[in-house]
Amino acid sequence: MDYQTIRMETADGVAVITFDRPERGNSMDLEVMRELMHASLFCDESPQVRAVIITGAGRFFCAGGDLASFGAVEDPASLIKEMTVYFHAAVSRFNRMDAPVIAAVNGMAAGAGFSLVSACDIALAASSARFASQYTAAALSPDGSSTFFAPRLVGMRRAAELMLTNRMLSAAEAAEWGLITRVVDDERLMEEARELAGRLAAGPSRAYGAVKRLLADSFSTSLERQMEEESRSIAALSVSADGREGVRSFLEKRPPRFTGE
Repeated sequence: MDYQTIRMETADGVAVITFDRPERGNSMDLEVMRELMHASLFCDESPQVRAVIITGAGRFFCAGGDLASFGAVEDPASLIKEMTVYFHAAVSRFNRMDAPVIAAVNGMAAGAGFSLVSACDIALAASSARFASQYTAAALSPDGSSTFFAPRLVGMRRAAELMLTNRMLSAAEAAEWGLITRVVDDERLMEEARELAGRLAAGPSRAYGAVKRLLADSFSTSLERQMEEESRSIAALSVSADGREGVRSFLEKRPPRFTGE
């Protein structure tokens, strides 16, 4: 696909998706969300993609939804419903695919950007990054999954504070609260994200996918059902190519050679 608002490059099993509207703070309009959805489909369907990095060009990760596009139409409700069809499909696909998804947060992550960071499997943030929900500042409510993921990451009280008061968190505060995984030096952000993605891309992709699904379902099931799903999952993986290689390499005391199968 010929992308206009994002960039996507793939190499060595890693797909890097970059929001590419730096002059607009990498805010998301209808086209950005449509292209992000198509990028998520590509990553999910391509066996060569075994890890994904999402980042932003310039000084912002993503400043949120493009409010100017809301004001430019007579029926913003219909526009927003269409936008969220694409945005929510992308978030769902990133969460359901086997490949781990890493947010490399290079600047402000607000609104839809805040939601997307919350939805990623791992989030690395530059020390200068900032995080804010910001929806209610425009008399709007959140979209893009933050009301699902943020309470699970930071707890209900803190999620309510972030969304009701629009409190801005520094990168250090976001790490302390559990919103992100860790903070790295600004100049090393992409280097560390690529290094981590490279390690994951060389790993057992199907096992990673099983971990993601088990964790996603763990808040909505019983203990016994969860353990049954764990049993079925580990049993199925034990006869996969990577599962057999993992056991064999352990017994032979050598590094495993995983293929993602």
